[in-house]
Amino acid sequence: MRDYLGVYKTWLESPYIKEADKIELEAIKNDIDEIKERFYKDLEFGTAGLRGKIGIGTNMMNIYTVGRTTQALADYIKDLGEERCKMGVAIAYDVRHMSKEFAKLSSLILAANGIKTYLFDDIRPTPVLSFAVRFLKTTAGIVITASHNPKEYNGYKVYWDKGSQIQDDIAEGIVKKIEKIGYDFGKIKKISEEKALNKGLIQYISKEVDEEYIRRVKGLALRDEEIDKNIRIVYTPLNGTGNYFVRRILKDRGFENVFIVKEQEHPDPDFRSVPNPNPEYEVAFELAKKLGAEKNAHLLIATDPDCDRASMEVLDRNNNYIMLSGNKTGALLVNYILESMKEKGMLKNNYAIIKSIVTGDLATRIAQKYGVTVFETLTGFKNICGKQNELEEEGKYEFLFGFEESIGYVMGEFVRDKDGVIASMLITEMVSYYQSLNKNLLEILESIYQEFGYELENNYSLILEGISGEERIKRIMKHFRKDFPRYIADLKLTKYADYLEQKIYCLTENKISKIEDITDIPKSNVLRFWFEDGSWYAVRPSGTEPKLKIYVYAFDKNKEKAEWKKDIIKNTIDEIISRIP
Repeated sequence: MRDYLGVYKTWLESPYIKEADKIELEAIKNDIDEIKERFYKDLEFGTAGLRGKIGIGTNMMNIYTVGRTTQALADYIKDLGEERCKMGVAIAYDVRHMSKEFAKLSSLILAANGIKTYLFDDIRPTPVLSFAVRFLKTTAGIVITASHNPKEYNGYKVYWDKGSQIQDDIAEGIVKKIEKIGYDFGKIKKISEEKALNKGLIQYISKEVDEEYIRRVKGLALRDEEIDKNIRIVYTPLNGTGNYFVRRILKDRGFENVFIVKEQEHPDPDFRSVPNPNPEYEVAFELAKKLGAEKNAHLLIATDPDCDRASMEVLDRNNNYIMLSGNKTGALLVNYILESMKEKGMLKNNYAIIKSIVTGDLATRIAQKYGVTVFETLTGFKNICGKQNELEEEGKYEFLFGFEESIGYVMGEFVRDKDGVIASMLITEMVSYYQSLNKNLLEILESIYQEFGYELENNYSLILEGISGEERIKRIMKHFRKDFPRYIADLKLTKYADYLEQKIYCLTENKISKIEDITDIPKSNVLRFWFEDGSWYAVRPSGTEPKLKIYVYAFDKNKEKAEWKKDIIKNTIDEIISRIP
């Protein structure tokens, strides 16, 4: 571990650290644990950018870590030549504390380096930034957001010219530039907004971008006349960025009975209306369910604070709202999209669907029925849309739909990231179509299970914060690499994959019989284990949060047997982890 007390002292003595920020640092001078948490490492810049708690320190989001990263990005772009600088950088931000300030700071630093910036004048969904990069033909894009993290967090994500998040090669180039700057914050160039505007180095993005984005989203509609537009919908943006765009799309599509959760309608960086602003969790739907019961709504939709993900709950026949996981929603959307396209003669034999390696296989089985190819990538839409870029360059396949189990979805080619606006429209259209046939979405899901088998999941996380948590995650991953169970009850393990080694190990009679390379997927700290019956599980550390993520998928033609398998796999994993200190 580095000399964090020495780094702390360097910041205290730096002439570039503001006096108010030094006062914050002075206040913790007798709290060694707090100094350690803030300074034991630099906030890591990876392909997901920066993400951390807001505060003063090397391991936190502040004007110094953001400023240094932006200067490094500017240095990287300048090395690519004058044309890249002229193409510029598009910048968006969400509702969080310091988001607007970080976005403005980034634009001024880029401008000081002679790089034009296109800045949104107010909050925008993350996918609108991805679209703006493509529409404005910029070199890069920045969005200031921590997505669904708690209120104490913020983040900084970088996009490249195709509108997708940067890949490893660019991230590594920026990291080298960050390392050159070190803690000499005097190397960060600055310019006033007035001067930047006068030189034409900052341009506020016009409403034309919003309108073109909305037009393209509506262009993804698969059905219109034959759907029931009288369905009642409750929508919550969870005090985030989705309010205008989701409501506008649904209104333009003719859905008049859309009711908004008033407590969660307007931006709130403290997210006081919800314990956790993550629509993956049922707690985010508490107020939506209450309003849904009042309005007798057929459908509840929630988007996360930066509106790149969407989740839903639907009524069952007993008038209870049932939450659908990302896997179930993804499978239903794949089924709806392919069924609709086939019916209308729109289905092409070179269409491709892309999903992550920790997403369930039900959608793959559906796609095979329609002759559509499914590709797998590492977790995250930087990988899903990175694969989309590859397929586009190769020209053999045409991207149709991408999704992952953590409620991220995108359709079409004009956004290269997950998109809660697109997802909200497709979900609404799908539910209204089946409603017009007097079919409940849960009944459609059951019919899919009857045809393809029950794939039941239990995906969960262990929150392990701080240095001690980080070390325990390493010990757990090391254990599963060397000492995983070959049997769980009567479920026999047949193979496992170590994506860090990029190898699949095939097993027979407790021995490794064959090793296959998986070099088409980049290295990542993920382990995945398959059983003979088609059930499987995976373990990986989160790339953006202090969590160990565990994915359990049980498969059987019989629902009760699938439930039993799901529980026995989870219980076995939990018991193993409990023994690892």
